[in-house]
Amino acid sequence: QVQLVESGGGLVQPGGSLRLSCTASGSFFIIYTMGWYRQAPGKERELVAHISSGGNTNYADSVKGRFTISRDNAKNTVYLQMNSLKPEDTAVYYCNIDLYYSGRRDDYWGRGTQVTVSS
Repeated sequence: QVQLVESGGGLVQPGGSLRLSCTASGSFFIIYTMGWYRQAPGKERELVAHISSGGNTNYADSVKGRFTISRDNAKNTVYLQMNSLKPEDTAVYYCNIDLYYSGRRDDYWGRGTQVTVSS
């Protein structure tokens, strides 16, 4: 069984920083793309950033230059370093991992971690 465990959310003032992490636990799987999505109240879930197995990255325009996604394949972990945070970054952030497990390839989601940017 595969589980994704997220950590690192919280309350931060505008201009501050947070680092999110997400680790996939389990055994006998291959990880492909890893990413972060977010959903603000009353809005649809949107892609924040993702990183391929080869290290290629893609970012939403709204976070380019402020957020950095990275991965540690040995630890099955993806990170999101968020700098210069703005109130509009407030949302629940979800980890998403595309992986192969038990004979099939699927997307797996974390439960989400709240990020609140407020003074």
